[in-house]
Amino acid sequence: MGFLSLLPLCLGLLAILPRPLESLEPLTMGAIGFGALGLGTYFKEHTYCRFTECCDDRSIPADTGLLSEKLHRRLIGQHIVTQHILPAIMAHVKKHSNSRKPLVMSFHGQPGTGKNFVADLIADALYLEGSKSSYVAKYLGQADFPQAERVGEYKMRINREVRQHLRNCPRSLFIFDEVDKMPPGVFDTLASLVDYNAFADGTDNTKAIFIFLSNTAGSHIADHLGNLMKGGKLREDTRLSDFEPLLRKAAYNMDGGLKKTTMIEAHVIDHYIPFLPMEKVHVVKCLEVEFGRWDRRPNHKIIDEIMASSISYDRTHGLFAISGCKTLEKKVAMSIN
Repeated sequence: MGFLSLLPLCLGLLAILPRPLESLEPLTMGAIGFGALGLGTYFKEHTYCRFTECCDDRSIPADTGLLSEKLHRRLIGQHIVTQHILPAIMAHVKKHSNSRKPLVMSFHGQPGTGKNFVADLIADALYLEGSKSSYVAKYLGQADFPQAERVGEYKMRINREVRQHLRNCPRSLFIFDEVDKMPPGVFDTLASLVDYNAFADGTDNTKAIFIFLSNTAGSHIADHLGNLMKGGKLREDTRLSDFEPLLRKAAYNMDGGLKKTTMIEAHVIDHYIPFLPMEKVHVVKCLEVEFGRWDRRPNHKIIDEIMASSISYDRTHGLFAISGCKTLEKKVAMSIN
């Protein structure tokens, strides 16, 4: 029976009550109150939240199957990312998760290796509205936190806005991009918000996800991978353990928002994820994907021209495209129009 069909019955019961409502016993009034609350919840779930975004399973489907499919089909050259991000997300968002803290991940790598792409895939899989969801909060380094002398103000802003988002929806996603361009200390007050804490005001942080994106240590990753490959190790055989200690140390010591931060000292970052530099074969695949986005078959003559004129490789190993796949979208668009 729907809510609208129940409404006349409720009104009829109120009409035949033998005495004014104000004369009812507290227990009776309490029962009516709970009933009204239940009807209000029913009304919200079955009317309002069917047409607008709410912090519920309809608006936050957490479709890890979709995430898996997109990571395996669309992410190029990043086997470590797929191996670790997918199970981390799945474990955190499952229905009966007993997580006692938010999921906190730090993505590191050179430009064009897929950090923003993966963050957007996560948002698209978790939220019906994807990256446009009101439960996805994005911050951009230089745009949002440009001046080092205002770091105190920025810390207060982050603390205030993160708490507000969590109050609105405990299943919020926070993405901090260009962390390497943020002033040191900006995340100091965030450490307590992503740790094992029970907030006095009842704010729940245990279902949230925090992602930090940084170019920090990109050159370190490339150099370390190059040395491993020259030593006979295949790229596909590298593991997270080959890079994670390097990333933690670099993030803590190099300039940027994570430098000397209490988040690293308190070990609240769950995963340091390396995005490996792109080799020639990966850049070619990126170009083929771009042709597919235009519903065109890959034109290998154009691909060869772009590779020859626009792609530069690192000086140390001569293996890795300096800009990865970052500029290819516009180059393909220009070549076919």
